[in-house]
Order: sequence, then structure tokens, then C-alpha cells
Amino acid sequence: MTKVEDVVTVRGDRELFERTGHLFAAATEIACAANDMHTWSATRPPTRVESVRGRKVRKVYLPRVLLDPASAAHLREITSLGAQVRITESEINETIMLDRRIAILAAEVTPDGRSYTVLSRPDLVNGIRSLFEVAWRSATDLATYEVRFDELRQFTPQILDLLSSGCTDETAARTMGVGLRTYRRRVAELMAALGATSRFQAGARAREAGLL
Repeated sequence: MTKVEDVVTVRGDRELFERTGHLFAAATEIACAANDMHTWSATRPPTRVESVRGRKVRKVYLPRVLLDPASAAHLREITSLGAQVRITESEINETIMLDRRIAILAAEVTPDGRSYTVLSRPDLVNGIRSLFEVAWRSATDLATYEVRFDELRQFTPQILDLLSSGCTDETAARTMGVGLRTYRRRVAELMAALGATSRFQAGARAREAGLL
């Protein structure tokens, strides 16, 4: 753990939880932005659903979090307990904020694992909070987004299978019983949900998310 003034670098999920677990336990306001449910898994003990009670909790995720039924069910559950959850299609910085005074930033995953930066300096925290608020305001409420997402989620397994098979779009469209334009639209929507810029990347990210 390396400390420079009010900036602390934590290496690995286990150290993050060991160093910040008490901060999460004491926090009354939690704001979170993440690509999916996996980034901050180390910060959430097995009773994480219960930890929502009595707190102000706001979470923003990318659409791909809804492709996993278990993750989608978890988000609906914590929403029923009072958490506010929104979905954004824009790029986000994976961040957690505790009581508006602590910010935790996730770095990119490397072969050695992921590192995290914990900040408590007020000017830095306020800047990060401003970015979160922009993402929050532009995001869509979970229930509203899920209505639009239901059709895509229904066809996701079949689309992923067809993409993995290497068949042509024409063959894939016939297999699904839809027109070529409809098939290509659904593939484009799935790529957007996974944050992928190519079909190959979409397949890779689907595997990472356990969808294949």
C-alpha cells in the first residue's frame, strides 16, 4: 500500500476490502459507478443486500449488467429496498464514493490483477463527485431501461451462439426467423450493451461475463 498525502494505492481486491471495509460499514451514503457487478465485488460482503437498508445508495451501470439474470435480479432486489439504480450507455469511470468524502477509483485489469486508488483530499473528491453527478443525471432509471432491454435479453443467448458459430448474417437471420436488417440491429444493440466495438470483442466480453 503506497500513500502520497491523501491518495492511497491499493493493489488487489483483498487488500481493498481489508483497507476499506470499515469505511463501507460506517458509510450512510454510497454512490457507485461500474461497468458491471464484478468490479466492486470485493467491497461487498455476503450480506450486501442487507447493507442497503438505512442508507442512501445510488448506482450507475452499463447496460451489459442486465445481460446476466442474477445481476439483474440483484439490482431489482436492492431497488426494492430503497437503492436508486440507473443505466447509462455512455462511458463511465468506475468509482465508489462514501459520504461524499472518500472516493475509490478502479484501474484497468492487468495480468497482475486490478489496483484501486483511495482518495480523501476534498478537492479531488469534489471533482470526482461532479463527474459522477453528470453520469447520474444522464442515465436512465432501471425500471424504465429494463422495459426497452427485455427484447434484447430474450434473444441474447441465441445471438451469441450464432456469432460464435461463424455463420453468415443471412444464415443467422433465417435461423432466428427474422429479417436480415432486424438481426443486424439486434447484434448492434448487443454490442452496445457489452461495450464492444467489434463482434469478436463482443464474444470475448460475453465470455468474461459468463454469458457463453
